[in-house]
Amino acid sequence: MKSNTNRIILIFAIIIVNIGIDQVTKVMARKQIEYNERIEVIGDSLILTKVENSGAFLGMGSNLSPILKSILLLGLPGIVMLGLLVYLIVNKELTTIAIVGLSFIVGGGIGNLYDRILYGSVTDMVHIDLGLFRTGIFNAADVSVMIGTGLVLLEQFLTRNDHKKVKEAAKS
Repeated sequence: MKSNTNRIILIFAIIIVNIGIDQVTKVMARKQIEYNERIEVIGDSLILTKVENSGAFLGMGSNLSPILKSILLLGLPGIVMLGLLVYLIVNKELTTIAIVGLSFIVGGGIGNLYDRILYGSVTDMVHIDLGLFRTGIFNAADVSVMIGTGLVLLEQFLTRNDHKKVKEAAKS
């Protein structure tokens, strides 16, 4: 990134856009889809349905005590998102791919965290079933986290290959 200001603008722009897309799609789902209604967008392959997830990934932790649930589903993710945001802002050595990936993760994480704080659960509404590949019901924030994770992994792979090339060149 050329300047620190541009880097910070990029970080916050990505985070805000991810939160915005997530919240707009959730508001639409809350208003236009009944609970457990099944809307076939592309046959049985892409289905819209609305569920409220009071747990974490695929509902895990739904049955925890309220105190433990608050710690694990509000406190811990809040600390992680804040830590990632600080890391993004402070670490000037991050590649553009890492900045974008981590910003997607923070945006998605904040989107779901916002729901948990405001509604006590997260609205999920998309299900994909391609036969061998089938998802649980998810939302735009989950997609943001997955895209961000993929970008971070890609960046690690590319960086590792660059380090290997440098080591091989040094041996020659």
